[in-house]
Amino acid sequence: MSQIIHPQPSLLDALARGPLVADGALGTQLYERGVFVNRSFEEVCLSNPTLVRRVHEDYLAAGAQLIETHTFAANRIKLGRHGLGDQVGAINAAAVQIARDAAEGRAFVSGAVGPSGLTPGVMTRRELESVQDAFREQISALVHAGVDLIILETFRLLSELRLALEVARSITSLPIVAQASFDAEERTGDGADPGRVVEVLKDLGADVAGANCIEGPKLLFSVAQQMLNHEIPISIMPNAGYPRKQDDRMIYMATPEYFGVYARRFFEIGVSIVGGCCGTGPEHIARIANAARAVSPGPAEIEVGETSQVRHRAALGGVEPIPVPQRSALAAKIDRVWRERVNAAHNPLPLSPESFVVSVEVNPPAGIDPAESIQAARMLQAHGVDVINIADGPRATVRMSNQALGILTQQQLGMEVILHMCCRDRNLLGLQSDLLANHVLGVRNLVVVTGDPPKMGDYPHATGVYDLDSVGLLRMIQGLNRGLDPAGKPMGAPTSFFAACGAEPAALDYDRELRRLEAKRDAGAQLIMTQPVYDPRVLERFLNDTRDLHLPILVGLLPLASWRNAEFLHNEVPGMQIPEPIRERMRRVEPGPRARQEGVRIAQEALLAVADRVVGAYIMPPFKRYAAALEILTCVGYAAPPTDPA
Repeated sequence: MSQIIHPQPSLLDALARGPLVADGALGTQLYERGVFVNRSFEEVCLSNPTLVRRVHEDYLAAGAQLIETHTFAANRIKLGRHGLGDQVGAINAAAVQIARDAAEGRAFVSGAVGPSGLTPGVMTRRELESVQDAFREQISALVHAGVDLIILETFRLLSELRLALEVARSITSLPIVAQASFDAEERTGDGADPGRVVEVLKDLGADVAGANCIEGPKLLFSVAQQMLNHEIPISIMPNAGYPRKQDDRMIYMATPEYFGVYARRFFEIGVSIVGGCCGTGPEHIARIANAARAVSPGPAEIEVGETSQVRHRAALGGVEPIPVPQRSALAAKIDRVWRERVNAAHNPLPLSPESFVVSVEVNPPAGIDPAESIQAARMLQAHGVDVINIADGPRATVRMSNQALGILTQQQLGMEVILHMCCRDRNLLGLQSDLLANHVLGVRNLVVVTGDPPKMGDYPHATGVYDLDSVGLLRMIQGLNRGLDPAGKPMGAPTSFFAACGAEPAALDYDRELRRLEAKRDAGAQLIMTQPVYDPRVLERFLNDTRDLHLPILVGLLPLASWRNAEFLHNEVPGMQIPEPIRERMRRVEPGPRARQEGVRIAQEALLAVADRVVGAYIMPPFKRYAAALEILTCVGYAAPPTDPA
């Protein structure tokens, strides 16, 4: 039979960009929803397609980016035991259509193929040929129905998995995921260890190799470690532990929380696809999706899950948003300065506090006394700084709530603040509650960020939530500004948030950073605040490439304090690149006041290079040296600061 040729698949491109979240068990879900075990579960695709679609939709809502057709046992041999041997084509075609309708282009649809039901090695030649024919018939039906890939799963015998893979590769050029099942001794039924399985599957043309079923996350973590580093992506889909019989039902005991812990570990060691098998449900997949965002906040870009629903609903209907200049004093000044900059593009405006916007970062204390932070804000306010910027647990460190410091600052000083809203620590409900609280308490300016994963901070084993990423949270805010909650229901009155987003001009995956910025703009971002940039060429490229976004920009500045500080930022902080000549300048000056002055001069040079193309600066003083921020600003017309005693 000639091979069915397909265009270059997108699955492998997606895996090159980041990990993928697969769905969980279908049979378990149908059983829990009333399908009896004495019938063919796959036939439900014909008799009750709505029920099957509902399971798919629940997994998509939980964050699945790859869903499997309900065809695990839809081959002639297994269906024949239920008198359905002549329904192979109809059942597989119906299953693909159900999955396609549910996915709506938001997720990859994989054609699921399980073992034949016979045992290679103990069968006659005629029986072996019947197994080959069964695989050929089912895989051909799935391919012709329009799946994105084939997944061969739960094969206890490597010999049968080889047979299925050879048949599949003779039929299609679609990507093939081939997964074996291992026992407690980490061997297949015919004695192959994980390394041997990967090498065989790779040689036979599998695009992804992996393991699923039989065992829970702990054992498959060991299997995964042995499967990695064979120059092929790895997929892992464990059971929810061992099942126990309770009230005549088989119950899987691994909790979603436990599953989430291991999912994070799978992603951290480099597993490309993580999903669930027997006993897992949408709750388990939601934890896997959270883990994917915690380890790699930018997994493969497919519109999926609860985040996608929030994006979609929040962008529809509602009332007309309050005009941007009316949302806060900061929004009004940024809008005015930006329009002046645009109108004076060929005749640059003189730089002064009236034509320049400044935000300086002042973070909450690690303890319960905010007095030092309030005093810093008071000093900055007295020297013309527009707002203080308050981060939300930067680098996953524990500090007082930035909401508390922000409200105290506004109440005691009458100075506006701009609060970071981080997706790491609060679920969708908590984020919505905090947004409503901020609005009621008078906080209107927000910087929306996905957030550094917990592993970077004080408590590396804390759970990152990540129900939403920064784009999803911007969509939520956009909906609130239209008077709609995340479910699309009217709230009675709209909020009036002014929402900014972050950007890394020196991002390693620069093209992805630009795509994400466009998505943030479309989701409602009204201002870009950049990470610090020390290479003028990098910043110039970024400003040129973001011109068509038509968004005002605050350029990020972090004055270097010493050569060691420069080396640390360059080597240890994601998104920070400090050119070697800049580091060499810092190396040549002695530590202390002279080094700090050199750091200020470097920041001033960066600012002056782009001051006529941005609306202002976002300054992050190191080590609470707030006077350094004011020293930088003297080059754009601000008064000199008080002497820094340090």
